[in-house]
Amino acid sequence: MTNTRNPLLPDRHPQQDLFVCDIVDATPKGDMGSMEHPVFSLSTKPDMKPREYVNGDKFIKISPSAKGLATVHDRDVLIYCISQCVAAMNEGKQVHRKLKITAHDMLVSTNRQTSGRGYELLKDTLRRLQGTQIETNIKQGGAETFSVFSLIDRADVIRETRDGRMQEIEITLSDWVFDAIENNYVLTLNRQYFQLRKPIERRLYELARKHCGKQSKWDIHLDKLSKKTGSSSSDKEFKRMISKVIKDNHAQNYIPDYTFTLTGDLLTVRPIKATLDSNALPSLQSDTYEEARHFARGWDIRVLESEWREWVQSKDIKVRNPDRNFLKFCRNRGPYKQEELF
Repeated sequence: MTNTRNPLLPDRHPQQDLFVCDIVDATPKGDMGSMEHPVFSLSTKPDMKPREYVNGDKFIKISPSAKGLATVHDRDVLIYCISQCVAAMNEGKQVHRKLKITAHDMLVSTNRQTSGRGYELLKDTLRRLQGTQIETNIKQGGAETFSVFSLIDRADVIRETRDGRMQEIEITLSDWVFDAIENNYVLTLNRQYFQLRKPIERRLYELARKHCGKQSKWDIHLDKLSKKTGSSSSDKEFKRMISKVIKDNHAQNYIPDYTFTLTGDLLTVRPIKATLDSNALPSLQSDTYEEARHFARGWDIRVLESEWREWVQSKDIKVRNPDRNFLKFCRNRGPYKQEELF
């Protein structure tokens, strides 16, 4: 019997193990874990100081890379990757931990510089995201476990221009970050988020989005707010910093979706009325939820409904039949089976 050898080498890197980020204007999404807890440094200079945050039985320890701790602005890369994955899932596509992104598209989408300096800053961002070490028992929608990880497992520049500008990058997300995508443990962010200059302004918006959402208000004392933002300032300096942000925002209204007031040491966050009314789709019929559970077995239907409403709003879709539209959305998600989706 003749042994015929295949003239082709085996495909060692099949395409299904790589998700190509190519969705234009994907709605910005942030993972709830790093929105609620101080995963990222507020510093705009290399921050080499290890940090620890404890809230009840939850803890997080963060150790810096050789380039310092990952910063709030570094988070832009994760937001972009998460946004691309969620948008693809909403269209019924498969996604994976390993993504291929176009550097220019990411820089434009997150309102970052596209000059040569912008690409150098992006390389430093990738170094910090990969090098920052995190220990935590904070879950991302799944089972609580003790984990030690980096925010991204690795980043590879696949293609560069002659002057050294990155064109294509392959990024492998950590399990912790991908768990947020897998469990839909994400929230929509206003695109204006990327225009906020100061890290503390971004953290205030993230915390408002996570804790206030569309409730009528959310209160938090400054001592707890200081810990949740990851600030290393004294109590007096932190209060001065927050007071200035509130004063500037009252004058120019540049922080999207929420208003902030400070009474003594109590910060009160309220959603702007336009935000509450922006997605006023009618309630769904009770039978619709039952049918949706059949199409999307294993998913939390209420979470899917919230995701669907945000998707309709972000795409400015005119929905004539909300029940039928929601069921189509659920059919695209399909049964939740890890081995099939990921």
